[in-house]
Amino acid sequence: MAKTNPGRFFEDYTLGQVIEHAVPRTVSGGERALYHALYPARHALYSSDEFARACGLPKAPIDDLAAFHVVFGKTVPDVSLNAVANLGYAEGRWLKPVYEGDTLRSTSEVIGLKQNSNGKTGVVYVRTRGMNQNDEVVMEYVRWVMVRKRDVDAPAPETVVPELAKVIDAKDLVIPEGLDFSNYDFTLAGEPHRWGDYEIGETIDHVDGVTLEEAEHMMATRLWQNTAKVHFDATFRPDGQRLIYGGHIISLARTLSFNGLANAQMIVGLNGGAHANPAFSGLTVKAWSEVLDKADTNVPGVGAIRLRLVATKGGEPFALRGEDGKYQPEVLLDLDYWALMPM
Repeated sequence: MAKTNPGRFFEDYTLGQVIEHAVPRTVSGGERALYHALYPARHALYSSDEFARACGLPKAPIDDLAAFHVVFGKTVPDVSLNAVANLGYAEGRWLKPVYEGDTLRSTSEVIGLKQNSNGKTGVVYVRTRGMNQNDEVVMEYVRWVMVRKRDVDAPAPETVVPELAKVIDAKDLVIPEGLDFSNYDFTLAGEPHRWGDYEIGETIDHVDGVTLEEAEHMMATRLWQNTAKVHFDATFRPDGQRLIYGGHIISLARTLSFNGLANAQMIVGLNGGAHANPAFSGLTVKAWSEVLDKADTNVPGVGAIRLRLVATKGGEPFALRGEDGKYQPEVLLDLDYWALMPM
């Protein structure tokens, strides 16, 4: 009797199916150190316990995207082990900060299924929740993944494509308990620009670039315990290249955005995201942002800013789509998110 797990294929998913993902992960200070070494992240709230305490938190949380990667990594063996590509995200919210010593686990519900016209693959939609050791939901998000079929002759399921909000309403964003930017130290944060200094429609070229290294993206993928075959096994793709985990590109782009958005301290909402083109080692990643919206909150000194973050592998900044509406070939990532910023 076989004891190994080949992973789920498209025909193994059913609408409403709930999957409890294996192997909880206790987050340590090493998580932050490795995250900052890989990218390197510099937002002050996640770098300094003293800065975080001055902003009303008990200590510096783990970076919002580091926590996302831990929760995401748990889901891979059950959701995307046999994926062709991770296609998009929606309705993501960070609900509680994650601190050193917290233990995270994940659960996902299948909320949509659609077989592709080629009959060889299908798209699976899941809503994933990450919980801590107290069974508190620390984050939730929807993603959809193109997954191979085991048997091309297996019957197609009824097509169900969930209706997803294009944008999270600012009033539904969760502000961490105690957060207060009334006495925010702009000098220590690294830039003077506050919420009121940004205008809707403004674009920012983040200037810097990072060349992707095979060793770094492999270390990141292992750190998050992401077991998707396309990231590890060079024989799994016809071109013989290991596809770089999309989360690696997200974190690189977020880190590059520090230059111009150093005070966009906490990501609290993920409105949408697309991995527009694949990334491989040797490419140099650059980033630019566009201010899409702004909103007040009821928390002292805290404003919400909605940003489009675009990662590219070259080309002119601020070029996103061609006349045909398709992403430019240089675009790697198009991410729409809400962040918290001092007013």
